[in-house]
Amino acid sequence: MVKELIGFVGVGRMGSPMARRLIEAGHALTVFDTNEAAVAPLVALGAVQARSVAQVASAAETVFVSLPTPDVVQSVAAAAATGNRIRTFIDLSTTGPRVAEAVATSLAASGITVIDCPVSGGVAGAEKGTLAVMAAGPRDVFERLKPTLDVIGKVFFVGERAGQAQVVKLVNNLLSVTALAITSEGMAIGAKAGVDARVMIDAINAGSGRNSATQDKFPRNVIPRTFDMGFAIGLSYKDIRLCLEEAERLGVPTIVGNAVKQLLGIAKAIGGHDADLTTIVKPVEAWAGVEVK
Repeated sequence: MVKELIGFVGVGRMGSPMARRLIEAGHALTVFDTNEAAVAPLVALGAVQARSVAQVASAAETVFVSLPTPDVVQSVAAAAATGNRIRTFIDLSTTGPRVAEAVATSLAASGITVIDCPVSGGVAGAEKGTLAVMAAGPRDVFERLKPTLDVIGKVFFVGERAGQAQVVKLVNNLLSVTALAITSEGMAIGAKAGVDARVMIDAINAGSGRNSATQDKFPRNVIPRTFDMGFAIGLSYKDIRLCLEEAERLGVPTIVGNAVKQLLGIAKAIGGHDADLTTIVKPVEAWAGVEVK
C-alpha cells in the first residue's frame, strides 16, 4: 500500500477511529473538526490540525469526510472545492443518493472526483477496522484508493455512479432498525408473559428469529438497561426518512418501513434527538407496562 498524505474532515464518534486507523497504517493526516477537542488525540498520534476545510483541501489530494447530515456534507463539499490541491473527495457519511449525486456534480466542475462511500458497523467496527465500506464512483479511482479503504473495513464496489452506495447503506439501515423495532415488540410480549429476557434471547438466537438486534443490541444494550449502543436516534430517523423518500421516488412500497419510521419518530419525540437508538424499545415497554430486563 502506497502511503500518502490524506485529509480528514469530521472526527467525531465514527470519524475519529477511522482517522486513527489511517494514521496507524502509516498515512500522514491533516484533520479538521469544528470540535477542537476531538482533534487533539489525533494530533497526539502525529496528525496535523487544520483550521478550516479549505486548509485540509489545500494540504491533501485525497480528502475523507465523515459528517452527520446531508446539509453539512454539502457545506463542507463547497468549502473543499476552494482548496488548491484536492482531487478526490471520499464521503463516508450517510446523505442519501440525491445529495451524493448533487455533490458529485458540483465538485466535478472543480475537477474533483467523488467516491460515494458510506460505512456500516458502528463505532466498534470503526475501531476494529471491520466496517462494511460501500463505494461508488469511477472504477479506476476506486481501484487506486481501495488499499487505503481496506484499512477501515471490508470494501464493496457498488457501481460507478455516485448515489448507488447510498442506496445500499440506506437499505442496510432500514433492515437494521426494522430488526430492532420488531425485536422490541417481541421481547415485550415475552416480558408481559413472565419469560426471562436472557432465556428468551438465547432461545431466539438458537432459532430462526435471530437477527442483529437479538444477537447484539438487546443482550449488550437493552437487557442490561445501559442503552449505550452509541448511535443517536435522531440520526437513525434521518437515515430511515432518506431511505423511504428514495423508495417513494423509485415507486417501491414500504409498508413495514413506514411503520418502523413511525415508532422511531415516537421514541425520538420522547427521548430527544441524541437518545441512544436502542431506546426505541421504551415506548413499547411503556405501552405494555413492562421492562425488558
